[in-house]
Amino acid sequence: MTEQPRDRVARYGRRFDRVFAEYFDSLDKTLEAPAFSRYTPDCLALLRDLSLRGGKRMRVVLVHEAARLVRDDAPAEALDAAALSVELLQTHGLVHDDLIDDSATRRGGPTTYRAYLDRFPGHPRAALGLTVLAGDLALALSLRVLLDADLPVELRQAMTEVQVRAAADTFVGQITDLERDFAPGTPDEEILHDVADHKSARYSVLAPLRLGLLAAGGQPDLHDAELRRYARLVGICGQMRDDYLDLFGDAAAMGKPTGADIREGRRSYTVARLLSTVSGSERALLERALGDRDCTEETVAAIREIGERHGVPAHLRADMSRCAEQAAEVAAAWRPRWRE
Repeated sequence: MTEQPRDRVARYGRRFDRVFAEYFDSLDKTLEAPAFSRYTPDCLALLRDLSLRGGKRMRVVLVHEAARLVRDDAPAEALDAAALSVELLQTHGLVHDDLIDDSATRRGGPTTYRAYLDRFPGHPRAALGLTVLAGDLALALSLRVLLDADLPVELRQAMTEVQVRAAADTFVGQITDLERDFAPGTPDEEILHDVADHKSARYSVLAPLRLGLLAAGGQPDLHDAELRRYARLVGICGQMRDDYLDLFGDAAAMGKPTGADIREGRRSYTVARLLSTVSGSERALLERALGDRDCTEETVAAIREIGERHGVPAHLRADMSRCAEQAAEVAAAWRPRWRE
């Protein structure tokens, strides 16, 4: 019986979670730290908890599916190293994102920063420093796992280059994400797209595609323009979905409260759409709430209701669908070159 895509995706996730747990177990032996250090194993325990606590593993899926474009039997060592690298880079991003946003929860549990604040009450600078270093360690591990892989040196070098470039692009994306929120007025669509591309598409979509192709013996550089086009569209769609869920999603299902973008004053896709749609007293309510960290759940609910009344959720869903359809058109053009 032919394996269905949904079953294949689930299989990737189950296998990777085992590989990820085994990887963290191995760090006790492979990561050199002074014998007296208690903070180092504590840091690794926090990274392990955050990494294994959940997540959709879609980056892992992209690695494997990109490899399947070339062949069905790509070396497991190469696929595992690529998957570990992309998820460790994701862990790095989550730690630093939650610190920048001062978020309390992630994936149904405390963020790394809040965990350190609990460990060091009365010492916020120590908690801040350890959180930054935990994220930095996850980034270093995402590169080291490729360098340590039992692969040909040329492949290790190519994979590491992919991740170094993805990390640099992500940092630029984070910088411009903050810049966007301090700029006057409402950001136009192209600014939002460029931020989403750098902040998430390049490390969450483009890098896994490149790594999967490399693992299977492909040459992603030959198809750079179309891979970038596909990744940008999928990344924009994903960022739109995250921004949509931040106001119109289910807090219990997401493992974090809604309205964070409003409280932080972020000019997200949802907030930008609201600002360009509402006027009068409704706009005044939204502008008062933007950047107000004490904004109540009742105010967030009122803004959600305003958005629903003006059809903002439907507009956002239509934009997501359009990006997904355009990405599918790009992928459809790959059929003459790669496997079905």
